[in-house]
Amino acid sequence: MTSSSFAIWLDAARPKTLPLAVASIVCGSAVAAWQGHFSALIAGLALLTALLLQILSNLANDYGDAAKGTDNADRLGPQRAIQSGHITPEAMRNAMLLNVILTVSSGLSLILIACSTPQDIVGFLLLGLMAIAASIAYTVGNKPYGYRGLGDLSVLMFFGWLGVAGTYYLQAGQIDSVIMLPATACGLLAVGVLNINNLRDIDNDRACGKLTLAVRMGPAWGRKYHLCLLLASVICLALFALLELESPYGWLFALSAPLLFRHARQVLQAADGAALRPMMATMVKCALLTNLLFAAGVVLAA
Repeated sequence: MTSSSFAIWLDAARPKTLPLAVASIVCGSAVAAWQGHFSALIAGLALLTALLLQILSNLANDYGDAAKGTDNADRLGPQRAIQSGHITPEAMRNAMLLNVILTVSSGLSLILIACSTPQDIVGFLLLGLMAIAASIAYTVGNKPYGYRGLGDLSVLMFFGWLGVAGTYYLQAGQIDSVIMLPATACGLLAVGVLNINNLRDIDNDRACGKLTLAVRMGPAWGRKYHLCLLLASVICLALFALLELESPYGWLFALSAPLLFRHARQVLQAADGAALRPMMATMVKCALLTNLLFAAGVVLAA
């Protein structure tokens, strides 16, 4: 592979979105460490699997949107790999297949190391297959769920509930209801990233029949929904700190709250999709910072 082709594939993997996968594993591992169950090997394999799943989703999204004509000249986001002609649809399909093989290999290694009962092995095998299918079916197929307004729920499930709670369970060997507060917060912040993307491209998505939740709500309610996502995530983390942690370190995440709400205000005041374009990177950084501060606070509070 030449340096130029490597750069093209690296761009197709969308590395700027990968912090979302990192955040879910870090949060789940931090809570496991707080309760004395941290495993570096399990956390590392969970991180690798989550990153591969995120890349698979990004490649499939590139392929699916290109096939359906959603990636066109009217789209405000960065030009995608197939849309630009740098990668052919056949090459993208091959890359997706290779990614599935790598994801399955990493996931199986994780399950065999972390799970000790047949029930856990079967359960996480099914969850892994579901995650792979969800990564592809978001935009690929005759009835992709991303075109029906279900993307937000999927992101909440996989970047929040499954990503955080699943990482915790694989290390602790049990589930505790308290994990659902940070899991929900992490998922809501990831949904915020998706919502910025959907608000930015709301006009083109509507024209192409991609009925995201932002399209269904409209730009005004979509912006208010964004504020609610960020507010709810902060409330979840605050409840966890209040109910479970006895140390002031547990409130470290609050340092990011001003940044989150300044971002929310900018989204509310944005005139159109073009004005929202630079806010995608800001939302990713805010989500990552909030989760890292939370994780650091939980570990320090142990």
